[in-house]
This record gives sequence, C-alpha cells and structure tokens, in this order.
Amino acid sequence: MTERVGVAAVIRARLGECSPGERKVGRALLATYPAAGLETVAALADRAGVSAPTVLRFLSRLGFGGFPEFQRVLREELAEREISPLAAYAAAPGTTSSPLSRAAEVLPGAVAGTLTDLPEAELHRAVRLLSNRQLRVTAAGGRFSALLAQYLVFHLMQLRGTSRLLPAGPVERVDALVDVGRRDLFVLFDFRRYEASTLELARTVTHRGARVILCTDRWLSPIAGLAEVVLPSRVDSPSLYDSFVPALALLEALVAGVIDELGAVAQSRLAAIEAASQPYL
Repeated sequence: MTERVGVAAVIRARLGECSPGERKVGRALLATYPAAGLETVAALADRAGVSAPTVLRFLSRLGFGGFPEFQRVLREELAEREISPLAAYAAAPGTTSSPLSRAAEVLPGAVAGTLTDLPEAELHRAVRLLSNRQLRVTAAGGRFSALLAQYLVFHLMQLRGTSRLLPAGPVERVDALVDVGRRDLFVLFDFRRYEASTLELARTVTHRGARVILCTDRWLSPIAGLAEVVLPSRVDSPSLYDSFVPALALLEALVAGVIDELGAVAQSRLAAIEAASQPYL
C-alpha cells in the first residue's frame, strides 16, 4: 500500500512558513507527539502558550478543516503506527501477483518518495553533524533497524573515525554511556512499534547535552521531539513487513554527503586504512 505523508512530518515541513505563535503550536505537538494532538484545543493552546484561535489557524495552515478532522486523521495514523506483521497478515487481501512484480511496483516509488520528500536542508544538517570530527558518533537501533545503524557506522569508521555502535551487553553499554556529553552525536533508528528503550536512551543522552539524528518512518518516532535532525523514510513493502530499502537509500545519500563534505580528509583516511589493512589481506 502506498503511504501518505504523516501529520508529524507535515508539521516539521511547514514550520518555516508559520507565524511565531503557530510555530509554538507545532513545536508543542512535536514535543509530545501524538498525545498533545489528542487533547482539547484549550489544553493544546495552554501547552503551547498561545490562544485557541492560534491553534486553529495553525491547523488550517496544515490543510485541516478544523480540530475534529485533525484528531480523526491523527487517530487513523495511530492505528497504522501500531500495526504488527501478524495483524497485517490477518487483514491483507489475497494476491495473485508474484513477489518480484510486487517489489518492482512498490520499491522504486518508495525510494523516490523518500528522497524527494526530504528537505535538502535537513539532509545537509545531518551531513554537517556527521562530518564534524570533534563529535563522537554513536549509532543504535532496534531489533531490525540495528542493521541500518551498523551499516552507517561501518562507513563512518572508514571516512572519519570516532564512530561506534552502542554495545548490546550491559557492562559495555554502561561504559559507552557513562561519559556522554556535549561532544557526542547519537544516530538513532526507530521505526513503528517504536521501542521504549530507544526513547529512554534518547532522553538520557539529550539530558546530558548530546545531539541526536533520528532515522524513522513517516509517522515519526516519539524521539522526533528530542532530535536535532529527523530523517523519515517510507516503508512501503511488497510483503507484510515494513521495508528498509528506502531507509538504506537515504543512508547512501548521507554517506555521499559526508564524503563530499570531508573531501581530502576522507580520501587520506581511506588511503591510510588501505595501507594498514595490507598485512592482514
């Protein structure tokens, strides 16, 4: 099934065109998304420190006909966020098309949509952070998305160094987190059926001054309210499992950007790695 753009992603994309008061509403929504959107207009206005008409003007700017419509769409989105492969299997209609033809139909559009929907400025912010060699990069993900974290870290190890996966073992994990501070950058991968442990990690490291890049889906992980940069990917799939193919394409764009940003630094490091590897080949 082809995805529509999530409410949180629309809010982030439109904040730049809003009035100061409207931006307060958008940030209040993102900070405790989606719970803040399910409150009353008065409660949301109080949370944002604005008037109720400002809340309604903001929703109108996003294209909603009113607060009831906004909440209806939000509730529909919540149902989609929580769907499991088992539930998807039970609800899916039968199909006679082959897996190959379904993949050819779905995946190219999902990749293209992911790359064209993402604002250039957001990608550039992520590239600049990842290219800052004064920052120590730590990446972490969930049960499946940890593979994406590992893929990114392997590239960063070669291009800039000072990059690592967050260890899974409790002793090693504590050692990796105990000295976290303002010179740390975390790249967190969190996709729907979001993991509470990843959210708690984001809260802990941002409280200590670390910065966060979030890679997530169109519904946006709750970590979006804590992240400096949010990189959403589509998850359209030829199967009942969400696809990480679009997210992988986004990582390829990130890596290409880091190579461009580092220039000769990346080239020199790659040459040194090649030389150091020779005795072991």
